[in-house]
Amino acid sequence: MNKKPLSGLKIITVNRKASFNYFLKDMIEAGIVLKGSEIKSVRSGKVNIAESYAVEKGGEIFLVNSHIPIYKQASYSNHNPYSERKLLFNRKEINKLIGSMNEDGLTLVPTKMYFKKGKAKIEIAVAKG
Repeated sequence: MNKKPLSGLKIITVNRKASFNYFLKDMIEAGIVLKGSEIKSVRSGKVNIAESYAVEKGGEIFLVNSHIPIYKQASYSNHNPYSERKLLFNRKEINKLIGSMNEDGLTLVPTKMYFKKGKAKIEIAVAKG
């Protein structure tokens, strides 16, 4: 049988280190909040998520230490390349992730960033290091 490729899915970057450094348990897809200059830079494909991880702050999940380079055409309205970026989860998913991080000593590691139907998405793995 021939499998149809996923339509509308364009992979931007893959974190290959994650599968070697961690034991990956669950994969969860999340949206990511980006500014205008950040999304333009992401579309050019120069994103680095190799050393990044996700943390909980104030009941929300943030991606820390990801590098999205400065977009050269955006003059005064450019972004900070290493700023924290909010991940979009349901409240139920956030509570589940916070519980597993606190109780079991697990961490959240990004494994893949891609566009799905024109929206930037990131795949987060619940991992044990």
